[in-house]
Parts: sequence; structure tokens; C-alpha cells
Amino acid sequence: MIYRSPLPDVEVPALTLTEFVLGQARRFGDRAALVDGVTGERIGYAELVDAVQAGAGGLAALGVRPGDVVALLSHNQPRYAVALHAVLAAGAAVTPINPVLTPEEIGKQLAASRASVLITAEPVAGKALEVARAAGIAHVLVLGEHEGARPFADLLAEGRPAPSPELDPATAVAALPFSSGTTGMAKGVRLTHRNLVANLAQTRVGWRITSDDVQAAVLPFFHIYGFTIILNSGLLAGATVLTLPRFEPHGYLAALEKHRVTRAYFAPPMVLTLANLPGVEDYDLSALRFAFCGAAPLDVEVTERAEKRLGCLIRQGYGMTEASPGTHQVFDAEFSSMPAGSVGRLSPGTEARLVVPGTDTDVEPGEAGELLVRGPQVMAGYLDNPEATAATITDGWLHTGDIARVDGDGVFWIVDRLKELIKYKGYQVAPAELEAVLLSHPRVLDAAVIGVPHAEGGEAPKAFVVADGGLTAEDLLAWVAERVAPYKKIRDVEFVDEIPKSPTGKILRRVLKDREA
Repeated sequence: MIYRSPLPDVEVPALTLTEFVLGQARRFGDRAALVDGVTGERIGYAELVDAVQAGAGGLAALGVRPGDVVALLSHNQPRYAVALHAVLAAGAAVTPINPVLTPEEIGKQLAASRASVLITAEPVAGKALEVARAAGIAHVLVLGEHEGARPFADLLAEGRPAPSPELDPATAVAALPFSSGTTGMAKGVRLTHRNLVANLAQTRVGWRITSDDVQAAVLPFFHIYGFTIILNSGLLAGATVLTLPRFEPHGYLAALEKHRVTRAYFAPPMVLTLANLPGVEDYDLSALRFAFCGAAPLDVEVTERAEKRLGCLIRQGYGMTEASPGTHQVFDAEFSSMPAGSVGRLSPGTEARLVVPGTDTDVEPGEAGELLVRGPQVMAGYLDNPEATAATITDGWLHTGDIARVDGDGVFWIVDRLKELIKYKGYQVAPAELEAVLLSHPRVLDAAVIGVPHAEGGEAPKAFVVADGGLTAEDLLAWVAERVAPYKKIRDVEFVDEIPKSPTGKILRRVLKDREA
């Protein structure tokens, strides 16, 4: 059975992402497009358009052309939007990188994406220069100032006219985020201009964001949730996007109060923190009308506690990097009536099926099955990985790896995950990657990693290790921590005699999960 959105399909204009998002931006004049919640830096809409055009001209002068990839390594800040859209206006694609990754991890993404230019932020400019040298990247631009890196502002000061690249929005890649796979190797997700424009056109029908809105942007722009749902949806509507580099609870609440934020976007750990944080009621959050949560499932009881303290309902949505990301949303008109814990309805122009896992057979109505989605927002494929693309998309249907059910009203619920990925604070952590790091220790004979419940992260990595003696859990925790980003760190180690495996050598993670339970 094919499920469809209750809203009519949307027309997807044949525009690039920047043309679609900023094409009408000048009409908002000096209205604030972006405000830094920490420094107070402010960029108006007309100023944003001018900066993007000058930045595109400067990048073109450096040799950036259609088909090239520019890496963007930065925390959330107003200048991120300038750099992002300057890259796109120059005809290149952007590969956003998490600034907390290790130099080795950043280097892998730079190599896989074949980035020719690296744009970075002041706090991580030193690391960026180190990685760029190793990767042979000649041009490193910094959103600010740092010795050895050219200020991105220099490009703006040159005032070169923006180029007019010839692009087909349906085929030209705009964004190349990397999504962890169960193999442990992050895969580049090829999102075209049409994919991203389609998703913005789809979600704006149900989310009536206007130029009177203020959107809190603490969830990172390098993640597709922040990239599309927060940053670009806000700019498309002429809203003000309030950037924050990290989630510091009281600082976050103070920013919501000071800037009269109307729309907030959460990951589950933020909701858990706000549900338990003393003093939430001391802040005036009366302007807050809508709060959304994504990236991982959210406990209903925790949601209700946070709602009471914030004075605002929190509703979930669903999507994935491979879908630009949104496929399901709670429409503004149904915000108060939509059941807590659900992910709402299909976005316009999106179709879904529920199938028996591992088959192409639809489940019976009312039964849970693997969620398949189809629509113009579904990626063009994985970068240089046709096998993974073919395994993930069949006849246009994207296999999400998640188990869902749909009720008689067309409301969807995510009930389980097929994939082995661990979601720690909304970040994807691949067990196989951590197992490879563990096995690189000379005293580790075998290892397996699973996700276990975690009070703050929702789920966290735990390692089961076979060692030859003389090794402590603390040794291994430190070994891994030195080699991976902070969110990937193993939080617990258990020494065992053997790792349960199938006859073909596949780790039987379910056995470990059952033992843990």
C-alpha cells in the first residue's frame, strides 16, 4: 500500500538552492537575516545578498568552478550562511564538516569529497590549516582572522561580480554531507539543488514560517537538520535566524528570551536537559509558539515534562540525510492536536510504504514494517558508491532502515531501527568504526560495540572486548578517545571471553543487546 500526504503536491521550481532561498531576499531590506546569539553580529537581508554575490565572485577568481567541492568547517555563526551560499552561487558544491572531528577524520572527508578549497572558523583554523597542508589544499579561507589563513572577508572586499554558472538543478550537486553507514565508513550523500529546493518547497506548506519569526539555530548547520530545516527554511521565509555555537542551557534560554524566539528546534538530549533543569520557568518564553524535535526518537514522558516548563508544545518530525532531510512533519495547523510521540504526516509530494524487512512485500494495514519513502527530495545517490546506492534505493524507494507504523488517520510512528547505528545526542556513531579503533590496540584480540541506554545521550557506545590480559577499561577508553571525535567516544567497556558471531563471522549484536538487557 502506498501512503501519500494529505496536502497537495508542490511544484518544484527549476532553481538552484541559492536562487530559491535568496532570490526574493532583497525585499526584506535591512531586516535581520542572521544574528549571532553570543557576539551580537548581525547581517541584514540586503547585506547578505551582496556578501554572497561578492563571495561567489571571489571564489570564482580563485578558480572555483561548477563540479568543484568546497569544504565548510565551522560552528554555527552568521558568516556560515554567507560562505555556504557564496560557494553555491559560484557553481560549486559544499561539503559541510563537523568541527569537532579529529584531523584524521576531517582529512578522510576532504579526500573522499575531493575538496579543493577549505573555509573554516577562527576556533578551528589551526586544525584546518594542518589538515589542508596534509591534503594538498592550497586555499584556506577563515571566517574571521587567523595567521596563515586568508580572511574570507578579503573576497568580499574585492567586490568582484558573481559568476553566472550554467547548472542543471536536477543533476548538479549542491551539498555533500557525509552520513555514517553500518560498514563504519561515512558515505558522501549527493544532494542536488532540486533535492534541497524540493524539500524546502514541501515543508514550507505545512510550516507557515514568516518574516515575523525568529528561529533558534543551535543544532549545527553541518548536519542536514540544521542546514535545511533551520537555516535555509528561515532565510527562505525572511525570518531571523539566531545562531548559537553550542547548547549551554541557561545561555540558550536567555537567548530565547532576549530575542523573542518564536520557533525552537531540539535534539532529544536538549529536551531531556530542559525537562530537568532548575530555573527554566524564570525565563520569559512567551514568544515561543512552536518547538520541534528531530535526529532521534523522543520519550513522551520527557517531552511532556519539558513542555510544561517551556510553556510550549514539542512535536517530532522524521527524515534522514538521504532525504534532504524531511519526509514527515507535524503541520502548524495540527500542532496542538497531533499525538505526542508521533512524527506527523507525510510532507507534500512524498510517498511511503511499509514492507516486511528484507523484502518488497507490503505489511498488512496497521502492522509495523520497514519505512520506504519516495519523493523529489530523495538523494541522487552516494558518492562513488553505486553498490550502496543500489542497496538503499530501489525503483525510487529509499529504504530508511527504520521500522514504522501508521494509524487510521495517516499519522506515522517510528517504533524501532533496523540499522545498527548508535545515535548519541542525535549524532550517528557507526559501531564498526569504533571496533576498528579498538582492534588497532596491540592487546585487543576481538571487539564488538553496541548502543546502550544513556541518561544524557539517549544511547551511547559500549564495547565488549577480548584482550590478552594486562589491559584495563580505562586504557581502552583513553585509547579510543584519542582517536575519534568526542561524540563517538566509548562510554563503557566489558571484557568477555569471546564475541558472539554467526557462521559467516558477522557479529551477533542482538545477543549482546539481550545480554545487556
